Amino acid sequence: MTSQHQTSQQTSRELGELDLHLFAEGSHRYLHRSFGAQPGDGGTRFAVWAPNASAVSAVGTFDGWAHEHRLDGSEAGVWSGWVDGAHQGDRYLYRVTDRAGNTVEKSDPIGAAAEDAPAISSIIADLDHDWNDAEWMRHRGERIALDAPISIYEMHLGSWGRHVSDGRRFPRYDELADPVADHVLAHGFTHVEFLPIMEHPFYGSWGYQTTGFFAPTARYGSPTDLMAMIDRLHQRGVGVILDWVPSHFPTDSHGLYEFDGTHLYEHADPRQGYHPDWNSSIFNYSRNEVRSFLTSSAMCWLDRYHVDGLRVDAVASMLYLDYSRNEGEWIPNEFGGRENLDAIVFLRELNEAIYTEFSDVATMAEESTSWPMVSRPTYVGGLGFGNKWDMGWMHDTLAYFARDPIHRGWHHGEITFRSVYAASENFVLPLSHDEVVHGKGSLLNKMPGDDWQRFANLRLLYAMQWAQPGKKLLFMGAELATSQEWNHDGTLDWSLHDSPPHAGVRRFLAELNRVYAAEAAMHRGDSNADGLRWVEGSDAEHSVYAWLRLDPGGSARPVLAVFNATPSVVENYRLGVPTRGTWSELVNSDAADFGGSGVSNGGAVRTVPVDAHGFHQSIVVTVPPLGAIFFAPDDTAGRRGDARITNVARTSARGSEDGRSDAA
Repeated sequence: MTSQHQTSQQTSRELGELDLHLFAEGSHRYLHRSFGAQPGDGGTRFAVWAPNASAVSAVGTFDGWAHEHRLDGSEAGVWSGWVDGAHQGDRYLYRVTDRAGNTVEKSDPIGAAAEDAPAISSIIADLDHDWNDAEWMRHRGERIALDAPISIYEMHLGSWGRHVSDGRRFPRYDELADPVADHVLAHGFTHVEFLPIMEHPFYGSWGYQTTGFFAPTARYGSPTDLMAMIDRLHQRGVGVILDWVPSHFPTDSHGLYEFDGTHLYEHADPRQGYHPDWNSSIFNYSRNEVRSFLTSSAMCWLDRYHVDGLRVDAVASMLYLDYSRNEGEWIPNEFGGRENLDAIVFLRELNEAIYTEFSDVATMAEESTSWPMVSRPTYVGGLGFGNKWDMGWMHDTLAYFARDPIHRGWHHGEITFRSVYAASENFVLPLSHDEVVHGKGSLLNKMPGDDWQRFANLRLLYAMQWAQPGKKLLFMGAELATSQEWNHDGTLDWSLHDSPPHAGVRRFLAELNRVYAAEAAMHRGDSNADGLRWVEGSDAEHSVYAWLRLDPGGSARPVLAVFNATPSVVENYRLGVPTRGTWSELVNSDAADFGGSGVSNGGAVRTVPVDAHGFHQSIVVTVPPLGAIFFAPDDTAGRRGDARITNVARTSARGSEDGRSDAA
């Protein structure tokens, strides 16, 4: 399979009128195919938007930086021109002169490659790669569907991969491919999600202060190196999601800021154009050309690099005009409200464009408020994302687990509350990089108790995450149960990989992912109101929870997940179940192989004809300390499911006074 990118023989010396029209209209989706540096026979065509400039020239290594190659302006504000002798590998900049006669050198906003920071030149890129991921591409839509088992390993490439390059340099994209695939597949993850790999001048921003919206950072290699990595990951059966930042950009002089001497990409008024949290500029979504630029940036990674999904950063900061601002520091919209109407239009157009062009990918919103219908189609008033991060679940759950178990009974609702809204969006459950930096400590160090209890709590946390409806996301290092919070300048503590009890946590995560993928009830209802039915949600006294994961289609057997959030063994605990027969333990977080104490039910329990929790049969189980057990019925009837438990996922977790659920 050959690259989708245009070959050099297809490049015209002049920019087409249709490109200019679509760009000005705000509907251009593929600027990376026509703007920027487009190499062809004998030279390269350059095109850049700078409507308020008095002159724009291309300068570069193609003639030793000796001459300014003046570009021609247009009514659309786009300057373009052909430079003989400019070839792939040459470095270049735009020399932009504003109307006051001031000149500044700018990187190409649509450049396909960049010099290694702190150098600022763009590079005429070699984009020829022979793709060999046709089999993956044919079926990738099935692997990222709402009813598919999606388990995401979030990564920062530089700090994860330093051990590959012995720490003396940054690892290269292509040399990371197999080590990443080996690690991800060994633990059962289906996708990797890379923190932004778009070019960024400050390494400590982790990529979130982007200057090259079309260029992979040169720290890890060339565009074709990135293509080779994604190609190889696809061949190995691993999907690739990229973090993407359309919410803001840094004010570095070579970047987008005041590109032609005016506030072109950003608002001029700091109440609209300056972000106080990140000391950065905010895109002006009301400009058609800015929307074309951002939409094309998203499309570039899907088109040129075969990426399977985009996680869109900081969506809340885009939606609210008063985000992180005090009274008087923001300007209301035309109706007097706090909603950024232009950003809403952009996000809807973006998702419509992506799903029109690439129906087999996913967009995922990091949206931290209760904005309605983030992951609902635009035709019903939604924003059109495929998924939304459930930040509320993350904060509530981590707050609960940070508590001493003796106090957890008073905060029982921090776990059950999610049922109120769990079906309102297509959620991803994230334990992300943001939770293990800036003094927050590692996940392990958030857990209370002695060493044994902290590891048991961590396994319990993961079990609850995997048993809840929603796709899973875990930041690198969490599988190692590292005690150190993440440091982008360092690397993971790989010495923990085979060290007990850290290795037990890794094995437990691998087993969770195996069960999540193997048991259809564990994933088919991830985004469906009928995917969960509470069995016991009101036992705050014992801090015990139990719920059924269900296949909304009714064809797969249910899975019963039982949790004990105290360090005491809970014995002779009765739970109603929907089918008679033997219920086997699928996974037990307290198994000795995972570092637990070995408390179990001998591998299986049998039902007795005693009513409980709205069912006519029940099981009596032992729940290990700070432990979780998943059960599933062995019999054929259990595999078919029970019609009596269909359409009851909205059952209240409150329960009735006798401890039974309100609904049968």
